[in-house]
Amino acid sequence: MEHPIVAGVDGSPPSLVAAEQAAQVAGWRSRPLHLVHGYLHALGHGVPINPYEVGLPAPSEDAQKMLEQVAGDLTGRWPDLTVEVRQVAGGPGATLVEESQRADLVVLGSRGLGGFAGLLLGSVGTQVATHAHCPVLVVRSTDQPVPVDGPVLAGVDGSESAELAVGYAADEAARRATTLVLVHVARDGDDTDDPAGLLATAGAAARGSRAGLVVEERLLRSDRPDRALVEASAQAALVVVGSRGRGGFAGLLLGSVGQTLVQHAHCPVLIARPHGHAG
Repeated sequence: MEHPIVAGVDGSPPSLVAAEQAAQVAGWRSRPLHLVHGYLHALGHGVPINPYEVGLPAPSEDAQKMLEQVAGDLTGRWPDLTVEVRQVAGGPGATLVEESQRADLVVLGSRGLGGFAGLLLGSVGTQVATHAHCPVLVVRSTDQPVPVDGPVLAGVDGSESAELAVGYAADEAARRATTLVLVHVARDGDDTDDPAGLLATAGAAARGSRAGLVVEERLLRSDRPDRALVEASAQAALVVVGSRGRGGFAGLLLGSVGQTLVQHAHCPVLIARPHGHAG
């Protein structure tokens, strides 16, 4: 079975931006696109009682029309794209985590400052990014178009998670026919590791995985690794980071680095997670 690209759609601007990016990724990967709408409240996230004790509501006609309109707009722009739309009787976070078991990639929309909007209902975005069974692409909704030019950026810190991120980033750079930029952020005065060695090892692995791939290794020094990566993302089309790390990248999804990237990066952020694994 061909695993699809899955995008959560609720009609909000962030989710529409995510759907557009998901369509582009589906085209690059020659995958079908599934637009999914989880239409129940996320129980446990601000709902004081169970509103469904008398039975689950049926899918909404308005939501179905919204999904079909989004699908029609996307196939109008990408005629070769296969799009399926579906409403699911589940909370948005739980629905996307479940869908991720059969997905090649889950794409989420985010408005950046203030957390996730609409579809993701605050902490649900973190729930999906933390517990998905596949990689997760977070697309910030901004006033500017989602960047398509520029290199793919990957954070390197020597952890297994970062190694996975480098592999995913190499694949993305090859698909987009662009440069892969490997970045290690060393804190000022911290000589406990070998940053040049980390970058050289990661660069050799990336070049070995993709013949002809252009790889640039970049060492940055900063007391704020999260801000350094945000600044570097201004020239990138995509940032790829591991779901767990060490040193400056520790606790990506629960700590400051991941939250800062998701909220402030100037381009989409791909959270590299192994397929079939939920954190």
